[in-house]
Amino acid sequence: MTDRTDDAPPDLSSRDPDWWRQAVVYQVYPRSFADADGDGLGDIRGITRRLTHLAGLGADAVWLSPFYPSELADGGYDVADHRDVDPRLGTLDDFDALVAEAHRLGLKVIADIVPNHSSHRHRWFQEALRAGPGSAARARYVFRDGRGERGELPPTDWQSVFGGSAWRRVPDGQWYLHLFAPEQPDFDWSNEEVRADFRTTLRFWSDRGVDGFRVDVAHALVKDLDEPLRDVGDIGVTGEDALPRLEPGSHPYWDRDGVHEIYRDWRKIFDAYSPPRTAVAEAWVPDARRALYARPDELGQAFNFEYLQTGWDADGLRAAIAASLATARAAGASATWVLSNHDVVRHASRLVLPPGTDENAWLLAGGRAPAVDPAAGLRRARAATLLMLALPGSAYLYQGEELGLPEVADLPTEVLQDPVWEQTGRVRKGRDGCRVPLPWTTTGPSYGFGPGGSWLPQPPSFAAYAVQAQDGVEGSTLELYRTALRLRRKLLAGESLTWTQDTPAGVLAFARSAGWRCVTNLSDGPVPLPPGEVLLSSAPPTGDRLEPDTTVWLA
Repeated sequence: MTDRTDDAPPDLSSRDPDWWRQAVVYQVYPRSFADADGDGLGDIRGITRRLTHLAGLGADAVWLSPFYPSELADGGYDVADHRDVDPRLGTLDDFDALVAEAHRLGLKVIADIVPNHSSHRHRWFQEALRAGPGSAARARYVFRDGRGERGELPPTDWQSVFGGSAWRRVPDGQWYLHLFAPEQPDFDWSNEEVRADFRTTLRFWSDRGVDGFRVDVAHALVKDLDEPLRDVGDIGVTGEDALPRLEPGSHPYWDRDGVHEIYRDWRKIFDAYSPPRTAVAEAWVPDARRALYARPDELGQAFNFEYLQTGWDADGLRAAIAASLATARAAGASATWVLSNHDVVRHASRLVLPPGTDENAWLLAGGRAPAVDPAAGLRRARAATLLMLALPGSAYLYQGEELGLPEVADLPTEVLQDPVWEQTGRVRKGRDGCRVPLPWTTTGPSYGFGPGGSWLPQPPSFAAYAVQAQDGVEGSTLELYRTALRLRRKLLAGESLTWTQDTPAGVLAFARSAGWRCVTNLSDGPVPLPPGEVLLSSAPPTGDRLEPDTTVWLA
């Protein structure tokens, strides 16, 4: 690990194996970022053409959500081939060109790896269906006989995250496990052939220049498959919410201790490259357990979802920040911060929903009950962004948040693509509202997304949020992000903060080790602006007052 003193700025160059510790990573959802060929679906060449936007923004890395062959039963997370590019998105040559251009611009490339499951169209699963019960082909997945007199009942009561049973019956009578959509059969990670194939996959992309991996559902790979399989019972619908109440590692299929052996094996592969490949776990587990995934001999970093799930509340955010920093420190990792991603309501809308709002009910009501004031949402989102970017650790940005995009909550039900909608019997609207393609220009059939239309409809309001509408405009959200990322890189030092004591109620304030400070007013009224030079403010300053929903950086 690179030696570093508290007052030394980090080296984010390709030579530094620790470049990721305080990097800004920009998440691209490929099908919604940019469309080069005009078919309405974003693609690899479209991303490559827009990489200058990310470099100009000040990002250090681009994280690509799945771009693999997929029928899109789950937005690309149903992978038919883990070592290829979906032909609708491009080719491996296109991918190589993207990596080369990203590296030319000084951007790292992080690939989304999906190890828990494959698509039901994967050649292995098709082989398993043909081979029949007891075959070596079926041993790569979790197949079991059913319960009941004729095996007509699922093997257990395990539930899919998307709703309904996690088991699907095949024509010969056996059942297979799918913790997500039925089109996503779970691998059996006790099978050495599965483990070896993923080692090959990690090397395949690393050899092509990928700098790191985001590991999807990192806590789900290992299941308790000892016979007889045990029911979840009253643990919970999917069990994830119940994890804090359970003995660590005791759930039948979430966060079992065996996953760590897998990641220690992967770390040997990562460390064989120079610089070592990085990895970050998507693991919806309690703080203490998340630290295990982030250990240096495992993935090295893990997403922090407690911070994302905390509302606009000073005490709650301070507690979440302190806990996350302590967890990362215990693991020898750096903290991670995220406000939006492809699975949650965009924070420009979410942060102004009243506490306790049922987000699914709000989506079903088209965002009208309760109604959200876009201006208030944008003001709070900008303040939240400057707060997040001031924290020590890595910041993960989701495409479009630099434009201030709100959730598209009023998508007509007939255009929805997320499997959650159908699989829950049309009672949960799903995640399409945060996946609507980006607006690049103020006019055109898809606001510059591509020469044709877009796979999800964009609202007319997107014109005002477009890159073209904000580029070079003082005070725009895009320029705020550019300024913040540029300034952040100059100010970074160490990975700690010191809380400011005796702040007014509803105010968060802390100092970083280089001597600069961040102050956020989350209260309902103005508070005195602390002394010091204002380096950056999320809203225009008002004399010696710090207005509500405002963050300032001070020297």
